[in-house]
Amino acid sequence: MTPRLDFIVPGDPGQRTGGYLYDAHIVAELRRLGWTVDVHGLPGRFPEDDAGARAALERTLAALPDGRQVIVDGLALGGLPEVAIRHGHRLALVALVHHPLGDERGLSVARRHCLLASERAALAAVRQVITTSRFTARRIADFGLQPARVRTVEPGVTPLPLAMAEGEPPRLLCIGTLSPRKGQDLLVRALHRVCGLSWQCDIIGSRTRDPDFARALAALVTETGLDERIRLHGECDDARLRAAYTGADLFVLPSHYEGYGMVVTEAISAGLPVLTTTGGALAETLPTGAGLAVPPGDVDALADALAALIRDRGRRHALRDGARRARAALRDWPRAGAEFAAVLTALERSPCSTPSRP
Repeated sequence: MTPRLDFIVPGDPGQRTGGYLYDAHIVAELRRLGWTVDVHGLPGRFPEDDAGARAALERTLAALPDGRQVIVDGLALGGLPEVAIRHGHRLALVALVHHPLGDERGLSVARRHCLLASERAALAAVRQVITTSRFTARRIADFGLQPARVRTVEPGVTPLPLAMAEGEPPRLLCIGTLSPRKGQDLLVRALHRVCGLSWQCDIIGSRTRDPDFARALAALVTETGLDERIRLHGECDDARLRAAYTGADLFVLPSHYEGYGMVVTEAISAGLPVLTTTGGALAETLPTGAGLAVPPGDVDALADALAALIRDRGRRHALRDGARRARAALRDWPRAGAEFAAVLTALERSPCSTPSRP
């Protein structure tokens, strides 16, 4: 019998952020392995306590027959534990957690605690949790889940053409949704401190997730007088992203926190040296010898590292060579898809265990 799965994501499944791209690659690989996968994009605002979001998730789960195996992206599930509890005893619910919702940047203390409590309750109602990094698996251990109910399937990577990464002055590349957690404002401030050096920087990322931050970032570029040197490109398709990677000399990701950091792996796939932070899983994502990592949120450290790498072409080349060595060991999406399928198959064959109520 052909294995069947319903995959639920918040909003448009075609969004080009790291989490959505992970979901899309996994769906594509499952289908290639013979699975029938129905993808459901939910309207509403997630993970806010939004009536439209709640109704959409309730309606989608209620329409599925008892026993159906269902993946729900954590962004859609974590804020609605009551829906998970209502359907967790008749559906084989699996939560896909990229990072805890309460770890998002810019939350009030009260909001952070509410999200962590909400997600804890939601995950208690599912049969299995799949995380995208070992870091996130350790992070949600605080939720009291039994270790057997948590599995990790790290992302794969699509091979990219090798970047020469020998330009002078160097072209810097930063890719990520424009949002406070990604720290593009820190990058602009750090680049302003090294404006006496020669460089160009391309920042690529969707402006729709946090329009206020995107507008503030554009204003900051103007205020610092860097309009001619920093270009904000918005969201790009695959062809333009490949061109951006292969045309860059140094990849920079100044995030405060990442649940994995797929763009770092993509940069390594292109053989690019990387400057990033140790925020969240990034300390484990960056291969040794392929780049530098500074403390998250430290503009001084970021500016110092930028200055060192911009000035020292030999050091950039040494890290580039390290990235080229590391790219040979990167895992591909077929491997990630096979691991994901193995988790689901094992769950389907295991005796049905009723999740404990929070």
